[in-house]
Amino acid sequence: MPWQSIVSIMEIHTALGLIANEEPNSLLHRYGEDASAEIEIERHHSNTTIKNNALLPIFLKFEDVEYKIKLSSRNANVSSHLGMEEGSSEHILKGITGSVGPGEILALMGPSGSGKTTLLKLLGGRLHGDIKGNVTYNASPYNPSLKRRIGFVTQDDVLFPHLTVEETLVFAAFLRLPKEMSRREKCTRADMIIKELSLERCRHTRIGGVFVKGISGGERRRTSIGYEILVDPSLLLLDEPTSGLDSTSASKLLVILQNLAKAGRTVITTIHQPSSRIFYMFDKLLLISEGQALYHGNARESMHYFSSLGFAPEIAMNPAEFLLDIATGHVKDISIPEPLQASPILQDLQLKVIQLLQCKYKTDLEPREKEDNHQQITTSIKLQVSSQIKKDWTSNWLEQFIILSKRTFRERRRDYLDKLRFAQTVGVAVLLGLLWWKSKIETETQLRDQVGLMFYICIFWSSSPLFGAVYVFPYEKDYLVKERKADMYRLSVYFMSSTLSDMVVNIMYSIIFIVILYFMVDLRRTVPCFFLTFLATLLVVITSQGMGELIGAAILNIKRAGLVASLALMLFLLTGGYYVQHIPKFMKWLKHISFMHYGFRLLLKVQYSGHLVYDCQSKGGCRDLQSSPTFDTIDLSGGSQEIWILLAMAVAYRLLAYFCLQRRINVASF
Repeated sequence: MPWQSIVSIMEIHTALGLIANEEPNSLLHRYGEDASAEIEIERHHSNTTIKNNALLPIFLKFEDVEYKIKLSSRNANVSSHLGMEEGSSEHILKGITGSVGPGEILALMGPSGSGKTTLLKLLGGRLHGDIKGNVTYNASPYNPSLKRRIGFVTQDDVLFPHLTVEETLVFAAFLRLPKEMSRREKCTRADMIIKELSLERCRHTRIGGVFVKGISGGERRRTSIGYEILVDPSLLLLDEPTSGLDSTSASKLLVILQNLAKAGRTVITTIHQPSSRIFYMFDKLLLISEGQALYHGNARESMHYFSSLGFAPEIAMNPAEFLLDIATGHVKDISIPEPLQASPILQDLQLKVIQLLQCKYKTDLEPREKEDNHQQITTSIKLQVSSQIKKDWTSNWLEQFIILSKRTFRERRRDYLDKLRFAQTVGVAVLLGLLWWKSKIETETQLRDQVGLMFYICIFWSSSPLFGAVYVFPYEKDYLVKERKADMYRLSVYFMSSTLSDMVVNIMYSIIFIVILYFMVDLRRTVPCFFLTFLATLLVVITSQGMGELIGAAILNIKRAGLVASLALMLFLLTGGYYVQHIPKFMKWLKHISFMHYGFRLLLKVQYSGHLVYDCQSKGGCRDLQSSPTFDTIDLSGGSQEIWILLAMAVAYRLLAYFCLQRRINVASF
């Protein structure tokens, strides 16, 4: 159906409050848009205004699109293999022209490395750099206000492995669908998507991943598609959506995409080698080879076009297989024009085939496509872009925080409630309690032993939260980038929900640890001392967790973050004040950045402050604890400045972690 006809239908149905071929519940509410964005349809001499919650038909036009990447030192090995010098650039797209409108499905076909995915990302506004040419959406260039009208299904399924299919879609609905919709309506929308994509059988099964058993690859693929079509995007971009699906499932998926297109959406998909049935479901085809177009037009007419050039299959052949063969210059079982038959060398023949097809496209098809695009400007839909920078989030900060906190707990609950982690906490506490059973401080040796216990408490509650936090952001980087590109939530909400969820669990385990250990080793049995010991341990926990988050956010690489965390922990351990008390002057600055140093001092002050004495059996009588060589570098009555220092460190680490994460994620999102 021509896109102009779709626009006319949309105008009529918008006035009536209906959209043809859609479910009633999905029409009443639309995902949130920028409040200041106004969409104006100009058709002939009449204007119709579409409200923000209505579907915006998008006509996409791209002309002479070029894209280059510069080869830097990071990919110097790649450039050397290609025979290219460092600092040179590689031409990925070499002037591609095309268009697609509402109601149409455009298939991007071509051999691997031809530039299909690159073009798809560029059209979705997800590619930046050395880009030339014009890409317009309703005769306007790309603008962030279009982001929520574009659905992008990546080739890799970026889904949380520990969430079920239903949880994945429901949480996405809560975060992405407009605030005008009730929770029940959002759940209904997610349920409808599950039924449309035939996911009922696995709705309560975990997504799974490399180390987690879950749903099949095809089901995971359909869940990724459902994640995007959940919000009724006006422009839907899919990268290899049928990969991992059998022929029947792939055909059903294309039927769903056809229905989405018929409702007024624009659909673009890359496809590698579809079946004949799927091939004829496409409205338009763009065949790419080596970054240049070989054909753009009606998919059903592609065979006739190449036959007119002298290329025709000599045996029964899938149209997609035939097109990919000629796109690579592989013409076995394909008749070719007489001028090319004189090439005896296979590589020369392949090169000449591709060059001939590229030349024919430039002279025959591309001029007509450009002329059609220029004529359509006068009747296209114009999008007035808001000048305001403020985003209209689908929910406020607190609502996003509650939703993300629930999702974070659901995703990490197996880590939080892991039996091995509980056994570790209880086991270490019992082991320490048995080793220091009813410990005393009557002699210097006994005092030194108990001080060693204080330092081990610092070590345990420094390493466990630090290594638990250091991998969080590197592991969830891909999920965060994907969801930030879709403007699902504020980065501050994600950071706070992740931090507080981990913090609550660490506090819970530290309580269990202290309750078991404290009375087994017979530490000072006073209420203030007990709670102050717990407070000191808690400060070490939240500070070490903050350090782990800072390292993870600054590096965002699992292996490197783990290595840096190990080095940092070793540095803090050596400067903690137990192994080396009298640090040389030129190295003293290290202990001032060690939270373990302040945590250890705080535990010592809590346990040994006051008028405690020891070594009463000696000839000189009882001695004050402060006189012990163990406390040479610490004033047991020196106040509680360590509390404020640890609190300041905990806040500073998290602020730095947030800014590092913001910078790295913003860079990765472009």
